[in-house]
Amino acid sequence: MANAICLGELLIDFVPTVTGAGLIDAPAFVKAPGGAPGNVAVGLARLGVSSAFMGKVGDDVFGHFLADTLAEAGVDVGPLRFSSEARTALAFVSLRADGEREFMFYRHPSADMLFNPREVDVEAIQPAKLLHFGSISLIGEPSRSATLYAVDTARAAGCLISYDPNLRLPLWPDANAAREGMLLGLGKAHVVKLSDDESEFLTGIGDPKAACRALWHEELKLMVVTRGRPGCVYFTPECSGEVASFAVKAVDATGAGDGFMAGLLQGLLADPGTFRNEASLRELCRFANAVGALTTLKRGAIPALPGREQVWNFLNSRGSRM
Repeated sequence: MANAICLGELLIDFVPTVTGAGLIDAPAFVKAPGGAPGNVAVGLARLGVSSAFMGKVGDDVFGHFLADTLAEAGVDVGPLRFSSEARTALAFVSLRADGEREFMFYRHPSADMLFNPREVDVEAIQPAKLLHFGSISLIGEPSRSATLYAVDTARAAGCLISYDPNLRLPLWPDANAAREGMLLGLGKAHVVKLSDDESEFLTGIGDPKAACRALWHEELKLMVVTRGRPGCVYFTPECSGEVASFAVKAVDATGAGDGFMAGLLQGLLADPGTFRNEASLRELCRFANAVGALTTLKRGAIPALPGREQVWNFLNSRGSRM
C-alpha cells in the first residue's frame, strides 16, 4: 500500500507551443497531464515515496491516458475511479513571457467533480502515512463531501494531512465562496502550502509571516508560503524564516508549486522531527525550492517534475550541503 495518498483533480493541460502568446494567438497546444494533486503524486513517486492517486476521470481516451501516465510514473492508481457520466477535465494554459500562466477550464461538469463518498477507497487510506488534498475538489458536491470524508478518515487513522488551498477563482461561484471553501480545507490540515497571492487573498495581509499568524490554528505543524523567484517563508509554532530560491530560466511555471509540495512532503515523511528542527527545516525548504525551480524548465507539469538524483545534482552544483 502507498505511504502517501493524493486526492483531487486530474486533468489535461493544453499548453501553447510558444511563450508569450495569449490563448487566442497561440498557434498550437501541447497536451500535458496535470492537476495539482496528480502532480504531487508523481512528484513524490519520482522522489522515492510510494504514492497513490484518489479521484475520478472520464472513461475516455484522456482519462485512460492520465491513468497510464501516473502508473508509468510509479503512482498506484487503484483508488482512481472512471466516470461514464462526464468527461475528463481540460484546461488551456496561456504562458506569458515570464513563464506565468492564465487558465481557461472545461468542467461543465467534469468527471472529477462527480467523485462521491461511496468511491473513497478507505482501505487505501487507513495504512497510509499522509493524505494530501487541494481546494478544487471542495468547490461543489459531491466531490466536497467525498474529500471531507476522505480527510476525516485519514485523520482518524493518524495520517499527516497536507493541504494546498489552490486559488482558481473562476471555478468558484464568487470570491466569498472561494475564501470560505479554501479555509474549510485549511482547518483540517497539519501542513499547508500557499502562494503569496493565496495567503493575501485569504487574509488581506501582504506580509507572508503575518498572514501565517492570522491563518494559524492549533492543529497545524507547518505553514509554508511560496513566493516564486524570492523563495519561500516557513512558519511553525517554534520558528519562522525565509529560504531563497534559485535563479533559472523558466519556460513554464505550471506545476512548480506542486513540485515544491512534493519536495517538502518527502522530507517530512522521511523525518517527522523536521517540524521541530529549524536547521533541518531550512535544508528541506531549500530542497523543495530546487524541485520547484527544476519543474519550470520544461512545458507542462508532470513531464517536468524531477527525480531525486536530478535534484541532488542541481543542489550540488549550487553549493548545497544536501
